Amino acid sequence: MERLQQQFRYLQDPNLVARFQRICGVRGTGSLNAASRAHSHNNGAFYHRVSGETGSESSAGIGAGEGENVQTAALGLRGRTSDLKHDPDKACRNGAAGGETAEVRVGLRAELSGSAGSEDRRGSQNGSEDPESSRGSTVKPLRKNSLTGDVGQEFVIENRFLYYLFTFGTELGNEFFYITFFPFLMWNLDAFISRRLVIIWVWVMYLGQCTKDVVRWSRPASPPVVKVEMFYNSEYSMPSTHAMSGTAIPFALFCMTYSRWEYPTPLGFSLALCWCLLVCSSRVYMGMHSVLDVIAGFLYSVLILFFFLPVLDLIDGFNLTCRFAPLLIVSLHLGLGLFSFTLDTWSTSRGDTAQILGTGAGVALASHVNYRLGLMPDPPPDQLPLALPVFSAGLVGMAVLRLVLGVLVLVGTRALMKAVTIPLVCWVSGVPAGDVRKARQHMEVELPYRYIVYGAVGFNVLFLVPLLFTFLHLL
Repeated sequence: MERLQQQFRYLQDPNLVARFQRICGVRGTGSLNAASRAHSHNNGAFYHRVSGETGSESSAGIGAGEGENVQTAALGLRGRTSDLKHDPDKACRNGAAGGETAEVRVGLRAELSGSAGSEDRRGSQNGSEDPESSRGSTVKPLRKNSLTGDVGQEFVIENRFLYYLFTFGTELGNEFFYITFFPFLMWNLDAFISRRLVIIWVWVMYLGQCTKDVVRWSRPASPPVVKVEMFYNSEYSMPSTHAMSGTAIPFALFCMTYSRWEYPTPLGFSLALCWCLLVCSSRVYMGMHSVLDVIAGFLYSVLILFFFLPVLDLIDGFNLTCRFAPLLIVSLHLGLGLFSFTLDTWSTSRGDTAQILGTGAGVALASHVNYRLGLMPDPPPDQLPLALPVFSAGLVGMAVLRLVLGVLVLVGTRALMKAVTIPLVCWVSGVPAGDVRKARQHMEVELPYRYIVYGAVGFNVLFLVPLLFTFLHLL
């Protein structure tokens, strides 16, 4: 047992994440960067550092350093993540030192590193370039922190290919991917597979987010970890829901299509494995998760697939045919959100999970309506297995046209529903609507707003948009 605990501690060690980042060419600048420069550069855009920065620029803080002493100090500064959610101004401590003043950080590093660290800081403040930083391009973290608005600190990228590769990998678990990938499957390939994949995705993400709020582990400490991404930095870490979705989606897709569609099975499995490995490793590269978080997310997702794949026929059949399905669908998805998020602190994960549940409810309702109206019928069993269409310019053009028009409808639906729903829910619940960001932190506003908005989006994915395509002769 002791040996197992040591192995867990090793896999959770932020220094292991930092070593992986260094191997992949990610390094902290080790200098005091100017906070004002954050507004003059796009996140993720490469640019070359200029030495001799003027004194008018305000110092933002040290880059991600290395060494046990720095790590220990960072761990001491972080505190509990639950405290961060009570006070968002403290959220920078959850794996980031960006919220402290330059004077506090300089004093801390002086205590930790001694005279050698002082010489490094003096060189940085005088505008001298870090020799290690000059070998690559200096960038800002991807997107600001969703809770605090912290834009993070600069770091050096020495391998641009890996940077873009892992950025793509981490985007495979973000909202933009979901709002394009699932609709693309529904509108261009197989609605039968897509609506079942949404069921798997909803349960995987729901259970993953709930587990995070039970375990409540913080993100890897920075330093020594470099925060390549900041958006989810204030949320809990264990397990990695990116790793869970990056495992569940490709392997569920493979399991549901290998006997339904004609394609080389080794190719399908290889693509699913590459997808999974890319997403999982990208979370370590981004500094968002420990290796243990990612492994736990992978195994957790496999366990969920083991239980849910055999009952998909039953769940999907109920959604389509049962006359009471709409009532149960709405009640179940609402109940799951209310049951899981009765905490007295605000968390971005609550809204994200309500958003996922709302989308799943909307898709399930649309599938029931389609079945009742005889729209988008599934191909009969005697037509299986289905043959992949022959690629042509016309096929690709039509798929792109459907995707663009459909996503525009979904984006318009989301914008319209947000504009109508937030003030309405605030009025009903008695929450002041002057500051929308603060109003959305109230559970009585956030849950119904997310359910209604993304329920409408999910419904339109499978009902309104295909109906529009039929009217325009695009299906």
